[in-house]
Amino acid sequence: METINVTLKINRECANAVGKMETYPLENIPTEASFLEMLDMLNHSLIKNGKDPVAFDSDCREGICGSCSLVINGIPHGQELGTTVCQLHMRKFNNNDVIFVEPWRATAFPVIKDLVVDRSALDRIMQAGGYISVKTGTTIDANSILIGKNVAERAFDAAACIGCGACVAACKNSSPMLFVGAKIQHLSLLPQGHPERLSRVKNMISQMSIEGFGGCTNTLECESACPKEISATVISFMNREFLLSNF
Repeated sequence: METINVTLKINRECANAVGKMETYPLENIPTEASFLEMLDMLNHSLIKNGKDPVAFDSDCREGICGSCSLVINGIPHGQELGTTVCQLHMRKFNNNDVIFVEPWRATAFPVIKDLVVDRSALDRIMQAGGYISVKTGTTIDANSILIGKNVAERAFDAAACIGCGACVAACKNSSPMLFVGAKIQHLSLLPQGHPERLSRVKNMISQMSIEGFGGCTNTLECESACPKEISATVISFMNREFLLSNF
Protein backbone atom coordinates (compact mmCIF):
# COMPACT_ATOMS: atom_id res chain seq x y z
CA MET A 1 0.00 0.00 0.00
CA GLU A 2 1.42 3.35 -1.06
CA THR A 3 1.88 5.94 1.69
CA ILE A 4 3.02 9.55 1.97
CA ASN A 5 4.29 11.89 4.67
CA VAL A 6 2.68 15.28 5.14
CA THR A 7 2.92 18.21 7.54
CA LEU A 8 -0.36 19.72 8.68
CA LYS A 9 -0.67 23.30 9.83
CA ILE A 10 -4.07 23.49 11.48
CA ASN A 11 -5.91 26.48 12.90
CA ARG A 12 -6.60 25.85 16.61
CA GLU A 13 -8.92 28.27 18.35
CA CYS A 14 -12.01 28.55 20.53
CA ALA A 15 -14.91 31.00 20.43
CA ASN A 16 -13.89 34.60 21.23
CA ALA A 17 -10.23 33.63 21.48
CA VAL A 18 -7.22 34.36 19.29
CA GLY A 19 -6.28 31.26 17.36
CA LYS A 20 -2.92 29.99 16.22
CA MET A 21 -1.57 27.54 13.66
CA GLU A 22 -0.30 24.29 15.15
CA THR A 23 2.08 22.05 13.23
CA TYR A 24 1.55 18.27 13.06
CA PRO A 25 3.91 16.03 11.05
CA LEU A 26 2.26 12.80 9.92
CA GLU A 27 4.01 9.77 8.49
CA ASN A 28 2.89 6.77 6.48
CA ILE A 29 -0.54 8.08 5.53
CA PRO A 30 -2.20 5.71 3.01
CA THR A 31 -2.79 7.50 -0.27
CA GLU A 32 -6.22 5.84 -0.47
CA ALA A 33 -7.31 7.48 2.81
CA SER A 34 -9.71 10.40 2.57
CA PHE A 35 -8.72 13.77 4.02
CA LEU A 36 -11.09 13.21 6.95
CA GLU A 37 -9.67 9.74 7.57
CA MET A 38 -6.24 11.36 7.71
CA LEU A 39 -7.58 13.81 10.34
CA ASP A 40 -9.01 10.84 12.24
CA MET A 41 -5.52 9.30 12.28
CA LEU A 42 -4.11 12.56 13.62
CA ASN A 43 -6.72 12.70 16.37
CA HIS A 44 -6.09 9.09 17.40
CA SER A 45 -2.43 9.99 17.79
CA LEU A 46 -3.22 13.17 19.77
CA ILE A 47 -5.61 11.35 22.11
CA LYS A 48 -3.10 8.54 22.62
CA ASN A 49 -0.58 11.15 23.75
CA GLY A 50 -3.05 12.86 26.08
CA LYS A 51 -3.57 15.90 23.87
CA ASP A 52 -6.74 17.67 22.77
CA PRO A 53 -7.96 16.34 19.39
CA VAL A 54 -8.66 18.70 16.51
CA ALA A 55 -12.39 19.52 16.33
CA PHE A 56 -13.93 19.24 12.86
CA ASP A 57 -17.38 18.48 11.47
CA SER A 58 -18.37 15.41 9.48
CA ASP A 59 -21.43 13.24 9.02
CA CYS A 60 -22.27 11.24 5.90
CA ARG A 61 -18.75 11.25 4.44
CA GLU A 62 -20.37 10.66 1.05
CA GLY A 63 -20.49 14.22 -0.29
CA ILE A 64 -24.16 14.63 0.56
CA CYS A 65 -24.56 16.50 3.86
CA GLY A 66 -22.09 19.38 3.39
CA SER A 67 -20.85 19.33 6.99
CA CYS A 68 -17.18 18.60 6.15
CA SER A 69 -16.46 22.27 5.60
CA LEU A 70 -12.75 23.07 5.64
CA VAL A 71 -10.47 25.48 3.81
CA ILE A 72 -7.47 23.51 2.56
CA ASN A 73 -4.48 25.48 1.31
CA GLY A 74 -6.72 28.51 0.95
CA ILE A 75 -9.42 26.76 -1.09
CA PRO A 76 -12.81 25.71 0.32
CA HIS A 77 -13.03 21.89 0.16
CA GLY A 78 -9.53 21.74 -1.35
CA GLN A 79 -8.13 21.91 -4.86
CA GLU A 80 -10.26 19.22 -6.53
CA LEU A 81 -13.22 20.67 -8.46
CA GLY A 82 -16.67 19.31 -7.64
CA THR A 83 -15.42 17.57 -4.50
CA THR A 84 -16.23 17.82 -0.81
CA VAL A 85 -13.49 17.36 1.80
CA CYS A 86 -14.75 13.88 2.67
CA GLN A 87 -14.29 12.87 -0.98
CA LEU A 88 -10.81 14.37 -1.24
CA HIS A 89 -8.18 11.64 -1.01
CA MET A 90 -4.56 11.86 0.07
CA ARG A 91 -3.42 10.60 -3.35
CA LYS A 92 -4.15 14.13 -4.55
CA PHE A 93 -1.25 15.39 -2.43
CA ASN A 94 2.48 14.89 -2.84
CA ASN A 95 4.94 13.36 -0.44
CA ASN A 96 6.24 15.89 2.12
CA ASP A 97 3.53 18.44 1.27
CA VAL A 98 2.74 21.13 3.83
CA ILE A 99 -1.05 21.42 4.10
CA PHE A 100 -2.80 24.39 5.71
CA VAL A 101 -6.24 23.65 7.19
CA GLU A 102 -8.58 26.40 8.37
CA PRO A 103 -12.31 26.86 9.08
CA TRP A 104 -14.77 28.83 6.95
CA ARG A 105 -14.06 32.54 7.44
CA ALA A 106 -17.12 34.79 7.61
CA THR A 107 -18.68 37.10 10.16
CA ALA A 108 -21.89 35.11 9.89
CA PHE A 109 -19.99 31.86 10.59
CA PRO A 110 -18.47 32.33 14.08
CA VAL A 111 -15.84 29.78 15.06
CA ILE A 112 -16.98 27.34 17.73
CA LYS A 113 -13.72 25.43 18.09
CA ASP A 114 -10.79 24.75 15.80
CA LEU A 115 -12.30 23.89 12.39
CA VAL A 116 -15.95 23.92 13.50
CA VAL A 117 -18.07 26.99 12.73
CA ASP A 118 -21.69 27.86 13.45
CA ARG A 119 -23.49 27.79 10.08
CA SER A 120 -26.99 28.17 11.52
CA ALA A 121 -27.28 31.48 9.65
CA LEU A 122 -27.98 29.41 6.52
CA ASP A 123 -30.74 27.57 8.39
CA ARG A 124 -32.36 30.86 9.35
CA ILE A 125 -32.30 32.00 5.72
CA MET A 126 -34.15 28.80 4.81
CA GLN A 127 -36.64 29.34 7.63
CA ALA A 128 -37.35 32.81 6.24
CA GLY A 129 -38.63 31.49 2.92
CA GLY A 130 -37.30 28.11 1.93
CA TYR A 131 -40.57 26.24 2.14
CA ILE A 132 -43.77 25.59 0.19
CA SER A 133 -47.45 25.45 1.20
CA VAL A 134 -49.05 22.06 0.67
CA LYS A 135 -52.17 20.42 2.00
CA THR A 136 -51.60 17.54 4.37
CA GLY A 137 -53.21 14.19 3.74
CA THR A 138 -52.85 11.57 1.06
CA THR A 139 -49.83 12.01 -1.18
CA ILE A 140 -50.71 13.51 -4.54
CA ASP A 141 -49.85 11.34 -7.52
CA ALA A 142 -46.69 12.68 -9.15
CA ASN A 143 -48.22 12.61 -12.63
CA SER A 144 -51.12 14.85 -11.58
CA ILE A 145 -48.91 17.94 -11.81
CA LEU A 146 -47.23 18.16 -15.19
CA ILE A 147 -43.85 19.86 -15.24
CA GLY A 148 -41.88 20.52 -18.41
CA LYS A 149 -38.55 18.75 -18.83
CA ASN A 150 -36.51 21.96 -19.05
CA VAL A 151 -38.13 23.40 -15.93
CA ALA A 152 -37.66 20.17 -14.01
CA GLU A 153 -34.00 19.94 -14.98
CA ARG A 154 -33.28 23.53 -13.94
CA ALA A 155 -35.03 22.94 -10.62
CA PHE A 156 -33.15 19.70 -9.98
CA ASP A 157 -29.81 21.27 -10.93
CA ALA A 158 -30.37 23.94 -8.27
CA ALA A 159 -31.62 21.37 -5.76
CA ALA A 160 -28.19 19.73 -5.85
CA CYS A 161 -26.97 22.44 -3.42
CA ILE A 162 -26.01 20.81 -0.11
CA GLY A 163 -25.82 24.06 1.86
CA CYS A 164 -22.19 23.59 2.89
CA GLY A 165 -21.31 27.30 2.74
CA ALA A 166 -18.28 26.95 0.44
CA CYS A 167 -19.65 29.83 -1.64
CA VAL A 168 -19.50 32.03 1.47
CA ALA A 169 -15.97 30.94 2.33
CA ALA A 170 -14.74 31.56 -1.22
CA CYS A 171 -16.34 35.01 -1.64
CA LYS A 172 -14.35 38.09 -0.68
CA ASN A 173 -17.62 39.59 0.61
CA SER A 174 -18.75 36.40 2.36
CA SER A 175 -21.85 36.36 0.17
CA PRO A 176 -24.22 33.36 0.25
CA MET A 177 -25.96 34.35 -2.97
CA LEU A 178 -25.12 31.10 -4.75
CA PHE A 179 -26.74 29.18 -1.89
CA VAL A 180 -29.76 31.51 -1.71
CA GLY A 181 -30.13 31.62 -5.49
CA ALA A 182 -30.04 27.83 -5.72
CA LYS A 183 -32.76 27.45 -3.09
CA ILE A 184 -34.93 30.12 -4.70
CA GLN A 185 -34.57 28.65 -8.20
CA HIS A 186 -35.25 25.12 -6.95
CA LEU A 187 -38.49 26.09 -5.17
CA SER A 188 -39.79 28.90 -7.35
CA LEU A 189 -39.61 27.07 -10.68
CA LEU A 190 -41.89 24.25 -9.53
CA PRO A 191 -45.68 24.73 -9.35
CA GLN A 192 -45.73 23.78 -5.66
CA GLY A 193 -43.51 26.75 -4.89
CA HIS A 194 -45.49 29.39 -6.76
CA PRO A 195 -47.73 30.60 -3.88
CA GLU A 196 -44.71 31.95 -1.93
CA ARG A 197 -42.65 32.78 -5.00
CA LEU A 198 -42.38 36.55 -4.56
CA SER A 199 -42.48 36.68 -0.76
CA ARG A 200 -39.82 33.96 -0.64
CA VAL A 201 -37.13 35.92 -2.43
CA LYS A 202 -37.78 39.10 -0.44
CA ASN A 203 -37.73 37.29 2.90
CA MET A 204 -34.64 35.21 2.18
CA ILE A 205 -32.62 38.17 0.88
CA SER A 206 -33.73 40.24 3.86
CA GLN A 207 -32.62 37.52 6.26
CA MET A 208 -29.32 37.26 4.41
CA SER A 209 -28.63 40.90 5.22
CA ILE A 210 -29.74 40.50 8.83
CA GLU A 211 -27.25 37.66 9.30
CA GLY A 212 -24.37 39.91 8.23
CA PHE A 213 -23.51 38.33 4.90
CA GLY A 214 -22.09 40.48 2.09
CA GLY A 215 -23.36 41.10 -1.41
CA CYS A 216 -22.30 39.63 -4.74
CA THR A 217 -19.70 41.37 -6.94
CA ASN A 218 -19.68 38.72 -9.69
CA THR A 219 -16.15 37.38 -9.20
CA LEU A 220 -17.63 33.85 -9.52
CA GLU A 221 -15.33 32.35 -6.88
CA CYS A 222 -18.50 30.81 -5.42
CA GLU A 223 -19.14 28.85 -8.58
CA SER A 224 -15.60 27.47 -8.74
CA ALA A 225 -15.63 26.45 -5.05
CA CYS A 226 -19.07 24.79 -5.08
CA PRO A 227 -18.64 21.02 -4.60
CA LYS A 228 -21.87 20.42 -6.54
CA GLU A 229 -20.84 22.83 -9.31
CA ILE A 230 -23.98 24.95 -9.04
CA SER A 231 -24.02 27.51 -11.84
CA ALA A 232 -23.92 31.19 -10.91
CA THR A 233 -26.90 31.67 -13.23
CA VAL A 234 -29.02 30.88 -10.16
CA ILE A 235 -27.96 34.31 -8.85
CA SER A 236 -29.35 35.92 -12.00
CA PHE A 237 -32.59 34.02 -11.48
CA MET A 238 -32.77 35.25 -7.90
CA ASN A 239 -32.15 38.86 -8.95
CA ARG A 240 -34.96 38.68 -11.52
CA GLU A 241 -37.29 37.23 -8.90
CA PHE A 242 -36.36 40.02 -6.51
CA LEU A 243 -37.08 42.68 -9.12
CA LEU A 244 -40.48 41.09 -9.82
CA SER A 245 -41.28 41.05 -6.11
CA ASN A 246 -41.03 44.83 -5.97
CA PHE A 247 -43.77 45.45 -8.58
